[in-house]
Amino acid sequence: MGPDRRSVLLGVLGAAAGAVLAGCARESGVRVPELVIATGPPGAVFREIGAEIAVLMRERLPGTEVVTVDTNASHDNLYLLEDGNAHLGLSSLDSTLDHESEISEGGRLSAVGRLYDSFVHLVVPEESAIRGLDDLAGLRVSVGSKDSGTEFTAQRILRETGLSAETVLMDQAASAEALASGGIDAMFSLTGLPTPAIAGLARERDVRFIDLSGTAGVMADAYPESYFQATIPATTYHGVPACPTMSTPNLLLCRSDLPDDLVFEVTDTVYRGAARLAAQRPEAAQINVRTGISTGLVPLHPGAERWYRENKPS
Repeated sequence: MGPDRRSVLLGVLGAAAGAVLAGCARESGVRVPELVIATGPPGAVFREIGAEIAVLMRERLPGTEVVTVDTNASHDNLYLLEDGNAHLGLSSLDSTLDHESEISEGGRLSAVGRLYDSFVHLVVPEESAIRGLDDLAGLRVSVGSKDSGTEFTAQRILRETGLSAETVLMDQAASAEALASGGIDAMFSLTGLPTPAIAGLARERDVRFIDLSGTAGVMADAYPESYFQATIPATTYHGVPACPTMSTPNLLLCRSDLPDDLVFEVTDTVYRGAARLAAQRPEAAQINVRTGISTGLVPLHPGAERWYRENKPS
């Protein structure tokens, strides 16, 4: 996140963050004046999932003003959490692990749980001559918005494969528009299935995904804790065939200094509300108690740990 953007967000959210961190108490229920959730950019699943989690939290904590902040996604959310200007935030696992000091013992970040997986999409027009990752050399390619998980993962892919492309920074919605108009040759997107921006694009014009099976192997070997071989199913987007790619889990993160009772309530709300979330966003069908604790090297918040202990699947 650039210094100007961060200073604006710090000013807007600083008072709310301090109030929550200092003012949480448990009586008949958790009472907090305000809860700030960092989500994502236009056209992204993070933004929609975050909004739905906020709906559930407003019902659970009726005396709390639950605020969602539209961000550039993973790294942007991590910065807000680290600075104490968001209390909950969504982030991909690979981006989170890049903030090693913040998730180590005594660090500022903990996990509420694992939610769903994001898949790398490399999208081109159907008529494009691009057939593989190597064909991007010298072409104009969107790698997502600044400080997004897409930017982090796409740039990591380009570094690991030694590929040089003309990269531009655009959010999901802007990338889809630019691809449709010919302003860019290809777009990366690290997102859940289906992502709104790509779904809309596929309904408007014919597009293809580039097979990333070889790249997935390279990335899984280099970062075995972060990346996994995966396939985007044929039923995901209108007219787009199945395509091999790679995935990384997404986590719901929180400040480590949030009270245990509050994080217990958040965990209970999200995992008991998974069916309602899935009715609005299909990715949320992956949210369940069994996989929720699978946060890799990212420690669970004590409040989340307690919830999982008390709700072990039979």
